[in-house]
Amino acid sequence: MTTITFTYLPGDGIGPEVGQAAIAVLNAVANKFGHGLDFEEHLIGGAAIDAGLKPLPDATYAHCKATGAILLGAVGGPKWDHLKGADRPELGSLLPLRKNLNLYANIRPCKPYAALIDHAPLKRERLEGVDFVVMRELTGGIYFGDKGRDNLGAYDECRYSEAEVERIAIKAFDLAMTRRKKVTSVDKSNVLETSRLWRETVIKVAARYPEVELEHLLVDAMTMHMLTRAQDFDVILTENMFGDILTDEASVLCGSMGVIPSASISYGTLGMYEPIHGSAPDIAGQGKANPLAMILSAAWMLRLSMGMDTEAAAIEAAVEAALDGGHTTGDLGGSLSTSEVGDWIASHVAH
Repeated sequence: MTTITFTYLPGDGIGPEVGQAAIAVLNAVANKFGHGLDFEEHLIGGAAIDAGLKPLPDATYAHCKATGAILLGAVGGPKWDHLKGADRPELGSLLPLRKNLNLYANIRPCKPYAALIDHAPLKRERLEGVDFVVMRELTGGIYFGDKGRDNLGAYDECRYSEAEVERIAIKAFDLAMTRRKKVTSVDKSNVLETSRLWRETVIKVAARYPEVELEHLLVDAMTMHMLTRAQDFDVILTENMFGDILTDEASVLCGSMGVIPSASISYGTLGMYEPIHGSAPDIAGQGKANPLAMILSAAWMLRLSMGMDTEAAAIEAAVEAALDGGHTTGDLGGSLSTSEVGDWIASHVAH
């Protein structure tokens, strides 16, 4: 019997609620397909701080490293805004977890569900046929550079090596080969030296993939093109900060942040899976949180870290059925609670 083994990090805010919905669905998958289910819950972020620990406790990191598959809810919130630097939940947990586990490739899909197109602020003709993936470099750039303050003000260093750019570009081109064979590389090469290195390196990698079309766009232009010709994109490749911003913009095309999962992967099967939404402390504990992105993140964990494509597809089909039938939380026009959505999807998977 194959066992689904992972580290579960509920985190802060709505993280534990959406996490429990995903666990219910994973239980249904295990029962349906004859798998074992083995996971440990660990503290991270603000929850760890409140327990008197550092944002990424040693025990949490050790278990994440041992299992190689991590399901994360959400981290941070205004409660801890008074903390500085690495004492903050996000800076002290997510960034070192990504860096230490070498989770250098972040993947976020954008494919609007038919049932949600009318929830998006753009016209239907701008959204129908949209299906792209953003491949974001996750362990380099300005977020990880030297930072501080001196008598001249504040500074944040942005640095990339050719090797860092090459490996994320390879991920993007490999993915494009399984899709529509187009990569759009986003940079700011008219101003930034790191972007000039980025573009030069991406061009070198592209030479190994003659079947893949390569397009270059400056990041400011990309913010416009993503909203006016989103159907033209297949795999969007970009650096850390640009990817952070563009993926939030892309969520608008899908009608809700609450339906977008993400995967942060390394070499092999090592990966961390989380919804792109935040901890939403204003609705925490009220049963209002939309768990679909968390449930879809669990599906990605099964597919990418465990090779369970059939099981992942069963979850994704159940999510689509929930959307089509209106079995959703209030933000998507439904009347179910967070746990009720999880139970409905689990039941659909079971049958």
